Amino acid sequence: MTADADSPDRFDLVVIGAGSAARDAAGKAEREHGARVALVESTRWGGSCPNTACQPTKAYLVAAELLHDVNALAERMGIDAGVASLDLARTKAWKDSRKRPQPEWVANLKTAGLETVEGEASLLDARTVRVGERRLAADRILIGTGSRTAVPPIEGIGSIDWVDHVSALELTELPESLLVVGAGAVGLELGQAFSRFGSRVTIVDGVDRIAFRSDHEASAALAGALEAEGVELILDAFVGSVRPDGAEAVATIAPRDGSAPRELRVSRLLLASGRLPNVERLGLEAAGVAATRLGITVDDRLRTTAEGIWAAGDVTGLAQFTPVAQYQARIAVADMFGGHPAPADYSLLPTAIFTDPELASIGLTEGEAGERGLEVETVTHPASVVRATYTDSTHGIYKLVFERGSRRVLGVHVVSRGASDVVQSLALALRFGATVDDFAGVHHAFPTYGEGLKAAAEKAGPATG
Repeated sequence: MTADADSPDRFDLVVIGAGSAARDAAGKAEREHGARVALVESTRWGGSCPNTACQPTKAYLVAAELLHDVNALAERMGIDAGVASLDLARTKAWKDSRKRPQPEWVANLKTAGLETVEGEASLLDARTVRVGERRLAADRILIGTGSRTAVPPIEGIGSIDWVDHVSALELTELPESLLVVGAGAVGLELGQAFSRFGSRVTIVDGVDRIAFRSDHEASAALAGALEAEGVELILDAFVGSVRPDGAEAVATIAPRDGSAPRELRVSRLLLASGRLPNVERLGLEAAGVAATRLGITVDDRLRTTAEGIWAAGDVTGLAQFTPVAQYQARIAVADMFGGHPAPADYSLLPTAIFTDPELASIGLTEGEAGERGLEVETVTHPASVVRATYTDSTHGIYKLVFERGSRRVLGVHVVSRGASDVVQSLALALRFGATVDDFAGVHHAFPTYGEGLKAAAEKAGPATG
Protein backbone atom coordinates (compact mmCIF):
# COMPACT_ATOMS: atom_id res chain seq x y z
CA MET A 1 0.00 0.00 0.00
CA THR A 2 1.36 3.40 -0.96
CA ALA A 3 -0.06 6.62 0.45
CA ASP A 4 -0.62 9.79 -1.55
CA ALA A 5 1.77 12.70 -1.28
CA ASP A 6 -0.17 14.37 1.54
CA SER A 7 -0.87 11.30 3.67
CA PRO A 8 1.84 9.18 5.30
CA ASP A 9 1.59 5.41 5.24
CA ARG A 10 0.80 4.26 8.77
CA PHE A 11 2.49 1.36 10.59
CA ASP A 12 2.58 0.05 14.14
CA LEU A 13 6.37 0.09 14.01
CA VAL A 14 8.96 1.50 11.63
CA VAL A 15 12.41 -0.08 11.90
CA ILE A 16 15.33 1.76 10.33
CA GLY A 17 17.99 -0.74 9.32
CA ALA A 18 17.93 -4.42 8.43
CA GLY A 19 20.74 -5.90 10.51
CA SER A 20 20.59 -8.26 13.48
CA ALA A 21 18.85 -5.88 15.89
CA ALA A 22 16.46 -4.52 13.28
CA ARG A 23 15.39 -7.90 11.90
CA ASP A 24 14.90 -9.43 15.35
CA ALA A 25 12.83 -6.48 16.50
CA ALA A 26 10.70 -6.42 13.36
CA GLY A 27 10.07 -10.15 13.46
CA LYS A 28 9.21 -10.20 17.16
CA ALA A 29 6.80 -7.28 16.77
CA GLU A 30 5.01 -8.98 13.88
CA ARG A 31 4.86 -12.47 15.43
CA GLU A 32 4.06 -11.65 19.03
CA HIS A 33 2.08 -8.43 18.72
CA GLY A 34 0.52 -8.67 15.27
CA ALA A 35 2.17 -5.40 14.36
CA ARG A 36 2.30 -3.96 10.88
CA VAL A 37 6.01 -3.32 10.46
CA ALA A 38 8.03 -1.44 7.86
CA LEU A 39 11.71 -2.36 7.59
CA VAL A 40 13.79 0.34 5.90
CA GLU A 41 17.24 -0.38 4.43
CA SER A 42 19.46 1.69 2.18
CA THR A 43 22.56 -0.43 1.72
CA ARG A 44 22.54 -4.12 2.57
CA TRP A 45 19.62 -6.37 3.51
CA GLY A 46 20.64 -8.58 6.41
CA GLY A 47 23.11 -6.05 7.78
CA SER A 48 26.82 -6.45 8.37
CA CYS A 49 27.12 -9.72 10.28
CA PRO A 50 26.04 -12.20 7.57
CA ASN A 51 27.27 -10.09 4.66
CA THR A 52 30.53 -8.39 5.53
CA ALA A 53 31.46 -8.93 9.17
CA CYS A 54 31.27 -11.80 11.64
CA GLN A 55 30.23 -14.63 9.32
CA PRO A 56 32.43 -14.02 6.24
CA THR A 57 35.44 -13.03 8.35
CA LYS A 58 35.15 -16.27 10.31
CA ALA A 59 35.11 -18.18 7.02
CA TYR A 60 38.57 -16.73 6.33
CA LEU A 61 39.72 -17.72 9.82
CA VAL A 62 38.62 -21.32 9.21
CA ALA A 63 40.51 -21.38 5.90
CA ALA A 64 43.59 -19.89 7.56
CA GLU A 65 43.54 -22.45 10.37
CA LEU A 66 43.21 -25.33 7.92
CA LEU A 67 46.10 -24.01 5.83
CA HIS A 68 48.24 -23.60 8.95
CA ASP A 69 47.47 -27.06 10.30
CA VAL A 70 48.18 -28.82 7.03
CA ASN A 71 51.60 -27.21 6.79
CA ALA A 72 52.49 -27.31 10.48
CA LEU A 73 51.08 -30.66 11.55
CA ALA A 74 50.14 -32.98 8.71
CA GLU A 75 53.54 -34.48 7.89
CA ARG A 76 54.36 -35.28 11.53
CA MET A 77 50.97 -36.96 11.89
CA GLY A 78 51.72 -39.22 8.95
CA ILE A 79 49.52 -37.35 6.49
CA ASP A 80 51.09 -36.79 3.08
CA ALA A 81 49.53 -33.58 1.85
CA GLY A 82 52.49 -31.69 0.47
CA VAL A 83 52.94 -27.97 0.97
CA ALA A 84 49.55 -26.24 1.03
CA SER A 85 49.17 -22.80 -0.53
CA LEU A 86 46.30 -20.39 -0.88
CA ASP A 87 44.47 -19.14 -3.97
CA LEU A 88 42.83 -16.05 -2.50
CA ALA A 89 40.42 -15.63 -5.41
CA ARG A 90 39.06 -19.14 -4.87
CA THR A 91 38.89 -18.65 -1.10
CA LYS A 92 36.95 -15.44 -1.68
CA ALA A 93 34.58 -17.27 -4.04
CA TRP A 94 33.96 -19.95 -1.40
CA LYS A 95 33.33 -17.26 1.21
CA ASP A 96 30.92 -15.46 -1.10
CA SER A 97 29.04 -18.69 -1.88
CA ARG A 98 28.04 -18.87 1.77
CA LYS A 99 26.24 -15.53 1.66
CA ARG A 100 22.51 -15.25 1.06
CA PRO A 101 21.71 -13.24 -2.10
CA GLN A 102 20.06 -9.88 -1.52
CA PRO A 103 16.79 -10.80 -3.34
CA GLU A 104 16.48 -13.83 -1.06
CA TRP A 105 16.79 -11.62 2.01
CA VAL A 106 13.96 -9.43 0.76
CA ALA A 107 11.77 -12.41 -0.16
CA ASN A 108 12.24 -13.99 3.26
CA LEU A 109 11.44 -10.76 5.08
CA LYS A 110 8.26 -10.33 3.06
CA THR A 111 7.29 -13.95 3.73
CA ALA A 112 7.67 -13.16 7.44
CA GLY A 113 4.99 -10.50 7.06
CA LEU A 114 7.24 -7.44 6.98
CA GLU A 115 7.04 -4.61 4.49
CA THR A 116 10.47 -3.87 3.05
CA VAL A 117 11.22 -0.29 2.04
CA GLU A 118 14.44 0.41 0.18
CA GLY A 119 16.05 3.82 0.52
CA GLU A 120 17.70 6.32 2.84
CA ALA A 121 15.64 7.05 5.96
CA SER A 122 15.48 10.34 7.80
CA LEU A 123 13.37 11.42 10.76
CA LEU A 124 10.98 14.27 10.07
CA ASP A 125 9.84 14.16 13.69
CA ALA A 126 9.44 11.57 16.47
CA ARG A 127 6.59 9.87 14.60
CA THR A 128 7.47 10.20 10.92
CA VAL A 129 10.20 8.73 8.74
CA ARG A 130 10.91 9.92 5.20
CA VAL A 131 12.24 7.48 2.63
CA GLY A 132 12.62 9.20 -0.72
CA GLU A 133 9.21 10.66 -1.59
CA ARG A 134 7.45 8.36 0.83
CA ARG A 135 6.51 9.13 4.44
CA LEU A 136 6.05 6.38 7.02
CA ALA A 137 4.20 7.20 10.23
CA ALA A 138 4.21 5.16 13.45
CA ASP A 139 3.89 5.62 17.19
CA ARG A 140 6.99 3.44 17.54
CA ILE A 141 10.30 3.78 15.72
CA LEU A 142 13.38 1.62 16.23
CA ILE A 143 16.78 2.73 14.96
CA GLY A 144 19.13 -0.14 14.13
CA THR A 145 21.44 1.33 11.52
CA GLY A 146 24.66 -0.26 12.79
CA SER A 147 28.18 1.11 12.55
CA ARG A 148 31.13 1.42 10.18
CA THR A 149 34.90 1.59 10.27
CA ALA A 150 36.29 4.68 11.97
CA VAL A 151 39.05 6.33 9.96
CA PRO A 152 41.80 7.46 12.37
CA PRO A 153 43.39 10.90 12.01
CA ILE A 154 46.46 9.72 10.12
CA GLU A 155 48.13 12.34 7.96
CA GLY A 156 47.75 11.35 4.30
CA ILE A 157 45.24 8.57 4.91
CA GLY A 158 43.06 9.91 2.11
CA SER A 159 45.88 9.52 -0.39
CA ILE A 160 46.14 5.73 -0.19
CA ASP A 161 43.79 2.89 -1.01
CA TRP A 162 43.33 1.47 2.49
CA VAL A 163 41.09 -1.49 3.27
CA ASP A 164 38.93 -2.42 6.25
CA HIS A 165 37.23 -5.67 7.29
CA VAL A 166 34.75 -5.26 4.42
CA SER A 167 37.06 -4.45 1.51
CA ALA A 168 39.84 -6.77 2.75
CA LEU A 169 37.47 -9.66 2.12
CA GLU A 170 37.06 -8.53 -1.49
CA LEU A 171 40.75 -8.81 -2.36
CA THR A 172 41.55 -11.46 -4.94
CA GLU A 173 45.33 -11.12 -4.78
CA LEU A 174 47.21 -11.67 -1.55
CA PRO A 175 49.16 -8.58 -0.44
CA GLU A 176 52.83 -9.27 0.06
CA SER A 177 52.76 -7.19 3.23
CA LEU A 178 49.97 -5.80 5.39
CA LEU A 179 50.00 -3.12 8.08
CA VAL A 180 47.07 -3.47 10.46
CA VAL A 181 46.11 -0.36 12.44
CA GLY A 182 44.45 -1.60 15.62
CA ALA A 183 45.07 -4.60 17.87
CA GLY A 184 41.47 -5.30 18.84
CA ALA A 185 39.41 -8.28 17.71
CA VAL A 186 39.12 -7.29 14.04
CA GLY A 187 42.77 -6.39 13.61
CA LEU A 188 44.03 -9.49 15.38
CA GLU A 189 41.71 -11.91 13.59
CA LEU A 190 42.35 -10.60 10.09
CA GLY A 191 46.00 -9.95 10.80
CA GLN A 192 46.60 -13.57 11.76
CA ALA A 193 44.48 -14.86 8.88
CA PHE A 194 46.45 -12.91 6.27
CA SER A 195 49.71 -13.89 7.94
CA ARG A 196 48.75 -17.55 7.62
CA PHE A 197 47.67 -16.94 4.04
CA GLY A 198 51.22 -15.75 3.33
CA SER A 199 51.33 -11.97 3.87
CA ARG A 200 54.00 -10.36 6.05
CA VAL A 201 51.85 -8.76 8.77
CA THR A 202 52.59 -5.95 11.21
CA ILE A 203 49.98 -4.85 13.76
CA VAL A 204 50.26 -1.41 15.38
CA ASP A 205 48.32 -0.06 18.36
CA GLY A 206 48.64 3.02 20.53
CA VAL A 207 48.21 1.12 23.80
CA ASP A 208 50.80 -1.07 25.42
CA ARG A 209 49.17 -4.46 24.80
CA ILE A 210 46.91 -6.20 22.33
CA ALA A 211 43.26 -6.89 23.11
CA PHE A 212 43.44 -4.02 25.58
CA ARG A 213 40.07 -4.71 27.21
CA SER A 214 41.04 -8.30 27.97
CA ASP A 215 42.76 -9.57 31.09
CA HIS A 216 46.45 -8.66 30.96
CA GLU A 217 47.71 -12.24 31.30
CA ALA A 218 45.34 -13.46 28.60
CA SER A 219 46.48 -10.63 26.35
CA ALA A 220 50.12 -11.57 26.89
CA ALA A 221 49.44 -15.23 26.13
CA LEU A 222 47.78 -14.38 22.82
CA ALA A 223 50.55 -11.95 21.92
CA GLY A 224 53.08 -14.72 22.45
CA ALA A 225 51.17 -17.03 20.13
CA LEU A 226 50.95 -14.44 17.35
CA GLU A 227 54.60 -13.45 17.58
CA ALA A 228 55.64 -17.11 17.51
CA GLU A 229 53.92 -17.36 14.12
CA GLY A 230 55.79 -14.34 12.78
CA VAL A 231 53.19 -11.58 13.26
CA GLU A 232 55.02 -8.39 14.24
CA LEU A 233 53.40 -6.41 17.05
CA ILE A 234 54.31 -2.74 17.48
CA LEU A 235 52.60 -1.46 20.61
CA ASP A 236 52.49 1.84 22.46
CA ALA A 237 52.96 3.50 19.08
CA PHE A 238 50.78 5.10 16.44
CA VAL A 239 50.78 5.59 12.69
CA GLY A 240 51.54 9.27 12.29
CA SER A 241 51.40 9.52 8.50
CA VAL A 242 51.17 7.51 5.32
CA ARG A 243 52.06 8.30 1.75
CA PRO A 244 51.75 6.41 -1.53
CA ASP A 245 54.92 5.19 -3.21
CA GLY A 246 54.12 3.48 -6.48
CA ALA A 247 51.89 0.50 -5.79
CA GLU A 248 52.86 0.52 -2.11
CA ALA A 249 52.39 2.76 0.90
CA VAL A 250 54.97 4.07 3.32
CA ALA A 251 53.82 4.48 6.91
CA THR A 252 55.61 6.44 9.61
CA ILE A 253 55.20 4.75 12.98
CA ALA A 254 55.88 6.94 16.01
CA PRO A 255 56.51 5.41 19.45
CA ARG A 256 54.67 7.13 22.28
CA ASP A 257 57.85 7.42 24.33
CA GLY A 258 59.18 10.00 21.89
CA SER A 259 61.91 7.80 20.44
CA ALA A 260 62.79 7.92 16.76
CA PRO A 261 59.95 7.07 14.36
CA ARG A 262 60.20 4.15 11.98
CA GLU A 263 59.18 3.95 8.33
CA LEU A 264 57.47 0.80 7.10
CA ARG A 265 56.76 0.03 3.44
CA VAL A 266 53.70 -2.17 2.89
CA SER A 267 51.47 -3.39 0.09
CA ARG A 268 48.26 -2.69 1.97
CA LEU A 269 47.06 -0.87 5.09
CA LEU A 270 44.07 -2.28 6.98
CA LEU A 271 42.11 -0.02 9.33
CA ALA A 272 40.75 -1.76 12.42
CA SER A 273 40.97 0.84 15.17
CA GLY A 274 37.33 1.47 16.01
CA ARG A 275 33.76 1.94 14.86
CA LEU A 276 31.45 4.90 14.26
CA PRO A 277 27.63 4.79 14.47
CA ASN A 278 25.67 5.26 11.24
CA VAL A 279 23.62 8.29 12.31
CA GLU A 280 24.64 11.25 10.15
CA ARG A 281 21.77 11.03 7.66
CA LEU A 282 19.01 10.16 10.13
CA GLY A 283 18.12 13.71 11.13
CA LEU A 284 18.19 12.85 14.82
CA GLU A 285 17.87 16.48 15.87
CA ALA A 286 14.49 16.83 14.18
CA ALA A 287 13.12 14.07 16.41
CA GLY A 288 14.95 15.07 19.59
CA VAL A 289 17.21 12.00 19.66
CA ALA A 290 20.48 12.61 21.49
CA ALA A 291 23.72 10.95 20.39
CA THR A 292 27.43 11.11 21.12
CA ARG A 293 30.38 10.19 18.95
CA LEU A 294 30.04 6.65 20.29
CA GLY A 295 26.38 6.18 19.47
CA ILE A 296 22.75 7.00 20.18
CA THR A 297 22.05 7.59 23.86
CA VAL A 298 19.69 4.96 25.31
CA ASP A 299 18.52 3.87 28.76
CA ASP A 300 18.44 0.31 30.07
CA ARG A 301 15.31 -0.45 28.05
CA LEU A 302 16.82 0.98 24.85
CA ARG A 303 14.66 4.12 24.91
CA THR A 304 16.24 7.17 23.33
CA THR A 305 15.75 10.72 24.54
CA ALA A 306 12.71 11.03 22.22
CA GLU A 307 9.52 9.40 23.42
CA GLY A 308 8.41 6.68 21.01
CA ILE A 309 11.89 6.06 19.57
CA TRP A 310 14.18 3.20 20.59
CA ALA A 311 17.63 2.18 19.34
CA ALA A 312 19.40 -1.17 19.41
CA GLY A 313 22.56 -2.82 18.13
CA ASP A 314 25.88 -1.28 17.12
CA VAL A 315 24.33 2.15 16.67
CA THR A 316 24.10 2.46 20.47
CA GLY A 317 27.85 1.90 20.85
CA LEU A 318 27.28 -0.13 24.03
CA ALA A 319 28.48 -3.64 23.16
CA GLN A 320 28.90 -4.26 19.46
CA PHE A 321 28.15 -7.96 19.17
CA THR A 322 25.43 -9.72 17.21
CA PRO A 323 23.92 -11.56 20.22
CA VAL A 324 23.80 -8.28 22.14
CA ALA A 325 22.03 -6.57 19.23
CA GLN A 326 19.38 -9.31 19.26
CA TYR A 327 19.09 -9.11 23.05
CA GLN A 328 18.60 -5.35 22.92
CA ALA A 329 15.99 -5.71 20.18
CA ARG A 330 13.91 -8.08 22.30
CA ILE A 331 13.99 -5.70 25.26
CA ALA A 332 13.04 -2.74 23.08
CA VAL A 333 10.07 -4.51 21.48
CA ALA A 334 8.77 -5.79 24.80
CA ASP A 335 9.01 -2.27 26.20
CA MET A 336 7.37 -0.51 23.26
CA PHE A 337 4.37 -2.87 23.24
CA GLY A 338 3.58 -2.52 26.92
CA GLY A 339 5.62 -5.32 28.41
CA HIS A 340 7.82 -4.98 31.44
CA PRO A 341 11.20 -6.36 30.38
CA ALA A 342 14.07 -6.64 32.80
CA PRO A 343 16.56 -3.82 32.22
CA ALA A 344 19.48 -4.58 29.94
CA ASP A 345 22.36 -6.20 31.81
CA TYR A 346 25.79 -6.57 30.20
CA SER A 347 27.69 -7.65 33.32
CA LEU A 348 28.06 -11.31 32.29
CA LEU A 349 28.70 -10.97 28.60
CA PRO A 350 30.83 -13.71 27.02
CA THR A 351 33.27 -12.29 24.51
CA ALA A 352 35.69 -13.95 22.14
CA ILE A 353 38.50 -13.02 19.78
CA PHE A 354 38.55 -15.77 17.17
CA THR A 355 42.28 -15.97 16.62
CA ASP A 356 44.12 -19.26 17.02
CA PRO A 357 44.32 -19.69 19.94
CA GLU A 358 41.08 -17.91 20.76
CA LEU A 359 40.85 -15.43 23.62
CA ALA A 360 37.51 -15.72 25.41
CA SER A 361 36.33 -14.08 28.61
CA ILE A 362 33.36 -13.59 30.86
CA GLY A 363 33.00 -11.41 33.93
CA LEU A 364 35.65 -9.17 35.46
CA THR A 365 39.32 -9.03 34.63
CA GLU A 366 41.78 -8.96 37.48
CA GLY A 367 42.30 -5.25 36.84
CA GLU A 368 38.59 -4.44 36.79
CA ALA A 369 38.03 -6.28 40.05
CA GLY A 370 40.82 -4.28 41.68
CA GLU A 371 39.37 -1.01 40.39
CA ARG A 372 36.09 -1.88 42.09
CA GLY A 373 37.85 -2.32 45.39
CA LEU A 374 37.28 -6.05 45.53
CA GLU A 375 39.76 -8.29 47.31
CA VAL A 376 40.52 -10.97 44.80
CA GLU A 377 42.82 -13.87 44.16
CA THR A 378 43.67 -15.50 40.85
CA VAL A 379 44.70 -18.95 39.74
CA THR A 380 46.07 -19.92 36.35
CA HIS A 381 46.96 -23.04 34.40
CA PRO A 382 49.06 -23.12 31.21
CA ALA A 383 47.74 -24.20 27.84
CA SER A 384 49.37 -27.60 28.05
CA VAL A 385 46.26 -29.72 28.56
CA VAL A 386 46.47 -33.04 26.74
CA ARG A 387 44.07 -31.97 23.97
CA ALA A 388 46.31 -29.01 23.13
CA THR A 389 49.44 -31.14 22.82
CA TYR A 390 48.04 -32.92 19.77
CA THR A 391 48.24 -29.66 17.80
CA ASP A 392 51.37 -28.27 19.49
CA SER A 393 49.25 -25.46 20.97
CA THR A 394 51.77 -24.32 23.55
CA HIS A 395 50.62 -20.71 23.98
CA GLY A 396 47.62 -20.10 26.18
CA ILE A 397 46.25 -19.76 29.67
CA TYR A 398 43.28 -20.66 31.86
CA LYS A 399 42.62 -18.02 34.49
CA LEU A 400 40.02 -17.63 37.23
CA VAL A 401 39.52 -14.39 39.15
CA PHE A 402 37.71 -15.03 42.42
CA GLU A 403 36.74 -13.07 45.50
CA ARG A 404 38.73 -13.67 48.64
CA GLY A 405 36.50 -14.86 51.45
CA SER A 406 33.39 -15.89 49.50
CA ARG A 407 35.58 -17.56 46.82
CA ARG A 408 32.92 -16.59 44.28
CA VAL A 409 34.28 -16.61 40.73
CA LEU A 410 34.16 -13.10 39.26
CA GLY A 411 35.84 -13.70 35.91
CA VAL A 412 37.06 -16.44 33.60
CA HIS A 413 39.69 -15.85 30.92
CA VAL A 414 40.85 -18.53 28.52
CA VAL A 415 43.38 -18.47 25.69
CA SER A 416 43.07 -21.79 23.91
CA ARG A 417 41.63 -23.45 20.87
CA GLY A 418 37.90 -23.69 21.47
CA ALA A 419 38.03 -21.03 24.18
CA SER A 420 34.79 -19.41 22.99
CA ASP A 421 32.89 -22.66 23.52
CA VAL A 422 34.58 -23.23 26.89
CA VAL A 423 33.64 -19.80 28.23
CA GLN A 424 30.19 -19.03 26.84
CA SER A 425 28.39 -21.69 28.90
CA LEU A 426 29.81 -20.29 32.14
CA ALA A 427 27.46 -17.28 32.22
CA LEU A 428 24.95 -19.35 34.17
CA ALA A 429 27.55 -20.54 36.67
CA LEU A 430 28.73 -17.01 37.39
CA ARG A 431 25.18 -15.67 37.55
CA PHE A 432 24.33 -18.15 40.30
CA GLY A 433 27.48 -17.47 42.28
CA ALA A 434 29.66 -20.49 41.52
CA THR A 435 32.83 -20.61 43.62
CA VAL A 436 36.33 -21.62 42.69
CA ASP A 437 35.69 -24.75 44.74
CA ASP A 438 32.67 -25.55 42.55
CA PHE A 439 34.89 -25.26 39.48
CA ALA A 440 37.46 -27.57 41.08
CA GLY A 441 34.87 -30.13 42.13
CA VAL A 442 32.82 -30.65 39.00
CA HIS A 443 33.52 -33.47 36.56
CA HIS A 444 35.09 -32.70 33.18
CA ALA A 445 35.32 -34.74 30.02
CA PHE A 446 38.82 -35.88 29.03
CA PRO A 447 40.70 -34.92 26.93
CA THR A 448 39.15 -31.49 26.36
CA TYR A 449 40.26 -27.90 26.23
CA GLY A 450 37.79 -27.05 29.01
CA GLU A 451 39.53 -29.22 31.61
CA GLY A 452 42.16 -26.50 31.95
CA LEU A 453 39.69 -24.52 34.05
CA LYS A 454 39.34 -27.39 36.52
CA ALA A 455 43.13 -27.65 36.70
CA ALA A 456 43.37 -23.93 37.41
CA ALA A 457 40.65 -24.06 40.06
CA GLU A 458 42.36 -26.91 41.87
CA LYS A 459 45.36 -24.63 42.42
CA ALA A 460 43.24 -22.41 44.68
CA GLY A 461 43.58 -25.02 47.42
CA PRO A 462 41.01 -25.57 50.15
CA ALA A 463 39.04 -22.72 51.65
CA THR A 464 40.40 -21.42 54.96
CA GLY A 465 38.87 -19.55 57.86
